[in-house]
Amino acid sequence: MSRRKKMPKLKTNKGARKRLKLTKNGKLMRYKPGRRHILTSKSSKRKRHMRGCIEVLGMEAKITRKLLPYG
Repeated sequence: MSRRKKMPKLKTNKGARKRLKLTKNGKLMRYKPGRRHILTSKSSKRKRHMRGCIEVLGMEAKITRKLLPYG
């Protein structure tokens, strides 16, 4: 019986996996920064605009996609 060598598996970057989401259309979504601490000194409007996710765009998306090889 001959044993065939398999290609090595690609590792997912765990930090990227925790911080990014991949949509069904293949877009990368990330959270907006600045919502963790020292919120009392920030205005309500500023905190409201930090809600939700935004799409990772351009060259940043191309680089980040390599960190998540299996989506």
